[in-house]
Amino acid sequence: MLVDLQECPICKGKDFNPYKKCKDFTVSGETFSIITCKYCGFKFTNPRPDESQLMKYYESSQYISHNNRSNSLINFVYKNVRKVTVRQKAKLLAKFVKKGYMMDYGCGTGEFLKACQDRGWHIDGVEPAQKAREQALQLTGARISGSIFDVDENEQQYDAITMWHVLEHIPQLDKTFMKIKQMLKRKGKIIIAVPNHTSPDAKMYDNFWAGYDVPRHLYHFDKNSLSGLLSKYNFEIETIIPQKLDAYYVSLLSEKNKNNHTNMLKAIVNGYRSNQQAKKEKQNYSSLIYVAKYD
Repeated sequence: MLVDLQECPICKGKDFNPYKKCKDFTVSGETFSIITCKYCGFKFTNPRPDESQLMKYYESSQYISHNNRSNSLINFVYKNVRKVTVRQKAKLLAKFVKKGYMMDYGCGTGEFLKACQDRGWHIDGVEPAQKAREQALQLTGARISGSIFDVDENEQQYDAITMWHVLEHIPQLDKTFMKIKQMLKRKGKIIIAVPNHTSPDAKMYDNFWAGYDVPRHLYHFDKNSLSGLLSKYNFEIETIIPQKLDAYYVSLLSEKNKNNHTNMLKAIVNGYRSNQQAKKEKQNYSSLIYVAKYD
């Protein structure tokens, strides 16, 4: 069952223009529409699956963040790149937040949480997918909740909440951000990574761009829309950091979407071109990390 949103998730505007139609290349093969709010320009998947039906669109061995298999070239690349990015993320967290209590929302199989735990953080996680949640629990021994709404903010307040490519998946934005504000300590930080649909590789691959990933990606952010969303909940962006490796991985996925096979060499070339162009376009990279404080 599909749900047709009648208002923009950010500005509550009710007039939209069509933007793109994209195929779900990972699970269903279905086609979904992305629309643009006439008032604020925010782009989101609409109509979209009912929240009760969303999880079935994650049920694939190709959805690597929910498993640890290396059953394809793409999954093998992802797992090896993840080893590098997990260390980078842990260093970034330590750079912007004094060590204390942190929660990773959408922790997957728990590798980032484990890296933070090994560096002395007190950790908790949230992961809706049962199998991934069980793996994260086994890896870390930490409290891994199935929903952010299962977390008691009176029991623990956090110095930092991280969301690595998670925000675009969350059905209830308003309710979720109100919960996050309750869970954060005063001056606490959120660190959010999301795809950037204005990046050079997004333009290069158009409807085949893996960053759209409908219907799992409910929202499609750029700097303006993410800034508007955060300011709505009184978060102030401190800095924006590129995820340069994402251009290569997203290009690899996009090549498969477009040509039905992986082309490592072409993906590397296009990822490099995207990063070079993004540098000229005021840091307009394939994925961006936003560090923001709640004030």
